[in-house]
Amino acid sequence: MVEDFKGGAALMECWLETGRTHQIRVHMAYAGHGLIGDQTYGGKKKVSPKLFGPEVAELGNSFPRQALHAATLGFEHPVTGETLEFSSPLPADLQALLAALRG
Repeated sequence: MVEDFKGGAALMECWLETGRTHQIRVHMAYAGHGLIGDQTYGGKKKVSPKLFGPEVAELGNSFPRQALHAATLGFEHPVTGETLEFSSPLPADLQALLAALRG
């Protein structure tokens, strides 16, 4: 866990072992910690205003996608064997959600 928020939300950092489709989403849901905006594995749970406050609840319940971001992706080039790594900054929608969670 990178950061813990009131109401039981947390910012998590995860590493994939196999790269299987939906691996993070499935494992987090199985552990009882579905992602905000994940209608498939996170269930249709609403973000409670009582637990998180009205601003976070409004953002979380209207979030248009899974609150999941691949900050870094890497793989070994199939021909050269070189390790390639690519990074991407946190998108504005996730920045806004984190700002609301931080209060």
